[in-house]
Amino acid sequence: MPSTLNAVAVFCGSRFGKNPLYKQAAQSVGQTLAGAGIRLVYGGGAHGLMGVVADATLAAGGTVTGVIPDFLESREKMHEGVAELIVTESMHSRKQIMFSRADAFWILPGGFGTFDEMMEILTWKQLGRHSKPIVLINVAGWANTLLAALDDAVEQGFASASARAMLQAVPDIETALSCSLKAEETGRVAVEQL
Repeated sequence: MPSTLNAVAVFCGSRFGKNPLYKQAAQSVGQTLAGAGIRLVYGGGAHGLMGVVADATLAAGGTVTGVIPDFLESREKMHEGVAELIVTESMHSRKQIMFSRADAFWILPGGFGTFDEMMEILTWKQLGRHSKPIVLINVAGWANTLLAALDDAVEQGFASASARAMLQAVPDIETALSCSLKAEETGRVAVEQL
């Protein structure tokens, strides 16, 4: 049976960050998704890592859907080169559309907005709203302290180990793709067995 991993939502920064490896990883994500025939769904901006991942996907012949709230147009400059650009009225509707359009979620380096998107999609999975793979690509250890905080929430009794396991941290893009395909396949088999 063919894969149903048709689209991956990538959460990442509207800035580049200090380490040049972050930009390289964003380029690799775009190239990897395009090469696998997987649509990129992302925040719709033209700047920072968001712009890099969209540009790399497009340059490699891939398809891109951008989703951006109208009030961010002046701050993040909408990417006008994407195949589909959806302008929403709020951050919440942006996340809802990205969620509905994606079969998996990848987290690249980013700031508070990236953390917000990651935590919301992780919480939705914990609450049983979806079973889609969530993969954090820990480029150059950028998320070590974030992952430690999640582990500490389990240690302190505020989260279960099973909930923590819903977010998979991997070192590179190839592993992210492999994990997403495997998780998608496992989830589909489980559904088919019902």
